[in-house]
Amino acid sequence: MADRRQEKIGWIGGWLGGFIWVLILSVMFFVQGKTMQAWVGMLITGGGLATILFFSPWRHPQVLYRLLMTPIYLLFFVAIAWGVWALGDLRLMGINSWWASLILLPILTPLWTVGKRRWDEHATEQTQ
Repeated sequence: MADRRQEKIGWIGGWLGGFIWVLILSVMFFVQGKTMQAWVGMLITGGGLATILFFSPWRHPQVLYRLLMTPIYLLFFVAIAWGVWALGDLRLMGINSWWASLILLPILTPLWTVGKRRWDEHATEQTQ
């Protein structure tokens, strides 16, 4: 398992990169005095980190990636809803019509591109 360090870094770093905006907005809200929005954002960020680590594929090597990614995606969409609530206007997030929300669809591509794989499949590929 030690030889898969890059994959572990990719999983953790990639998902954290998806949640970093929540942390940045939370800090901004603290500075602006919007403490309720800031604390909720911090909770979402902490929940994101915990979810990323708990549902990591090396902890659940026989579970499909798709199933491991689903709770993280759910929390990510909660973060988007938080952002809309905290900012108070969809237009501040760049969403001027419902068509603009379609830009979020590409973030779901990993569900199809790697969703059918499992962590332990790598070990069987190495031995063949």
